[in-house]
Amino acid sequence: MDKFLVVLNIANKQSNLGFGLLALMTAGGEQIFSTVVFSCPCNELNFIYGLMFLLVPGLALLLLGYILNKKTWMLLTGLCQGKLCSCKWLRAAVTVLFQINTTALVAPFTWIAVALLSGNYYECLMTGTKISPVQLLCERNHSKVPCENLHRFPCRDASVPQTDREDVLLALKAQSQILGWLLIAFVMLSSLLLTCLARCSSPISYLQLMFWRAYAQEEGELIESYTAKNAKELAQRNLQSFFSQKQAEPILTPSTKDWEKISSLYKFSTKGQFYSTLHRYVETREECEDGMMRMASIASSESADDHPAVLQFVDDCTIPV
Repeated sequence: MDKFLVVLNIANKQSNLGFGLLALMTAGGEQIFSTVVFSCPCNELNFIYGLMFLLVPGLALLLLGYILNKKTWMLLTGLCQGKLCSCKWLRAAVTVLFQINTTALVAPFTWIAVALLSGNYYECLMTGTKISPVQLLCERNHSKVPCENLHRFPCRDASVPQTDREDVLLALKAQSQILGWLLIAFVMLSSLLLTCLARCSSPISYLQLMFWRAYAQEEGELIESYTAKNAKELAQRNLQSFFSQKQAEPILTPSTKDWEKISSLYKFSTKGQFYSTLHRYVETREECEDGMMRMASIASSESADDHPAVLQFVDDCTIPV
């Protein structure tokens, strides 16, 4: 795994507490949804109905995770204007997609795991199938009740003996909970292995990672506030000029090329000493201006290397929501 993928995965804003809160909210929503909305039809629609409640909300949460992630739109904005032109860009795009998926998959996996642990959706789903394992379960626990009535088991049907119905449903619930715990174990183990791999492959120290993450959070928040503030000032100037019919005072705004430079994808660099693309833009712009000033005035004897030695990477400084 590339080093810049590792560092990017560690340095995003979404902390373990954020993931925990997201998972807790998803679990609570599933419980409410299961209690208030879900009602197994107890007919030939059992399989489709149970499958929809088990997977479709997870898919909706996955799509919502993509929509609310700023990195998704940073990657897609202007994509049709010829950005697919280099292997370096494609490698950076794969890196960002990996991080987007890592963040977006938290809620769907939580939904499916909690739904499997409760067992309601799985019971409805499996009693609507005619696959051999379910039929064998029915025959083993239901010697007196015909298995063609299996779809009636999730409901309180007088034609099905209570004890026989509960035996089959308990077995199905046990299967559901086993699958749920296996899914949780798989997700936790995968997360642990990726984190260990990230930390082992990190080219920078733990404290530097903490500093970089804090910087990325602050910069992301300040970008939003500065953008809103300057956009408001420009809008007010234009409106005042329009209603007063007077020449507007000049306001300096970044060029399109400048915006592109600070909006570019994350790229790991072993040459620069930057914490973000904005940091790189500011530092390199000042270096260019200093170089032009030195060429224009040979009397200057100040050193151009005023920048502190920081980290050897750049970050796109966008924060997933």
